[in-house]
Amino acid sequence: MLLSILLQATEAVKAVSYVPGLAAIAAAVAVIGAAIGIGRIGQSAMEAMARQPEAASKIQSGMIIAGALVEGATLFAIVVCVLAVLG
Repeated sequence: MLLSILLQATEAVKAVSYVPGLAAIAAAVAVIGAAIGIGRIGQSAMEAMARQPEAASKIQSGMIIAGALVEGATLFAIVVCVLAVLG
């Protein structure tokens, strides 16, 4: 299932990658989006911990899980871009 989604995404990127360097731009956008997402996760977690210090451990656990999910999606996007360049 994941492989078929990856191949479909690669084909979609190939369809618009006639412009040289478009895959690199797409990878950069993915990384910028991840940086913004992780920054917002950290900001929200710090605000929540400031309001409820007794719930800091639960908030921190949720923050780590959310950050890992954002990083996973970013890695997926970068792999698709690399496959578009190589394919």
